Amino acid sequence: GEIVRMKVLMLILVCSGALALDLSSRTAMQQRHSGTRMSTSAPTKFDLGAYMEEKRLLTEAALDASLTSSCAQTEIIIESMRYSLMAGGKRVRPMLCFAATEMFGGSLDVATPTAVAVEMIHTMSLIHDDLPAMDNDDFRRGKPTNHVLYGDDVAILAGDAMLSSSFEYVAKHTHGIPAERVVKVLSILGESVGPLGLAGGQVMDLKSEGKTDVGLETLTWIHTHKTAALLKAAVCAGAVLAGAADEDIARCETYALKIGLAFQVADDILDVTASTQELGKTAGKDLDADKTTYPKLLGLDQSRLVAQELVDDAKAALAEYGDRAAPLLGLADYIINRRN
Repeated sequence: GEIVRMKVLMLILVCSGALALDLSSRTAMQQRHSGTRMSTSAPTKFDLGAYMEEKRLLTEAALDASLTSSCAQTEIIIESMRYSLMAGGKRVRPMLCFAATEMFGGSLDVATPTAVAVEMIHTMSLIHDDLPAMDNDDFRRGKPTNHVLYGDDVAILAGDAMLSSSFEYVAKHTHGIPAERVVKVLSILGESVGPLGLAGGQVMDLKSEGKTDVGLETLTWIHTHKTAALLKAAVCAGAVLAGAADEDIARCETYALKIGLAFQVADDILDVTASTQELGKTAGKDLDADKTTYPKLLGLDQSRLVAQELVDDAKAALAEYGDRAAPLLGLADYIINRRN
């Protein structure tokens, strides 16, 4: 009886194994016919944090090497320029330049002078923006602003010198690509700070303070030029340096303008919701100056929805580039999820 039971048990085990193998084979066959592939490992996820830190370190080293005093007479102005240029920050604009260059197979070495120039222009705008005649702020990135330490006169001149140095740096240090690309980059940078760029947007922003008839159309114009123009310059210049085609540059422009507006919406939200310690600058400044902001016109909840819609549109503009666009897509998300 015991022998018979053992034989029956072995027969059951064999039949069960055969059934399991048959089911597994059928499942695999069905997946092949349906176009479904069995995954042997989880897909690799883009590590935005690691990417941003890598590019931040690259940017910091390049910025540090970009400004040195060549004689005793320039020590004060170079010190003032370096104070603001090396004061930390997110370095998002250089990252955008690098990411766009990489998306089109360009060289980081070639793009580095332009990444430096974009951050110089941004720093100039911060120095001037903090002046008593403009936003009149005593803190930036958790430190005293430039004019607090060096006086209004030196701060103004440091900003002026920073702007001119940005163009000089691109022209002197960009090598290994056709001169036409360098000229185009200089043109892009110039436009980003002119009447249809940062300066024009800032004037409209200042002249709109305290007015009750500023609508969404005017607010969008202000920040398309005051904020988004330099982000557009960073992305499009990076693409140009890599030799991207005109239609590719146009897609980059759409992406950058969308994230530029999203950046400003996020800034407006943070000005209301974050503390001075979190921001590294005085919180509530827009409210005190009676500026028109997205939360003022739309409310906080609707402003958050608008920011997300802008980011979604930005991502859609780069859909055809697949994984190559991962850094730019990640930076778009970061822009509206940051805390300062």
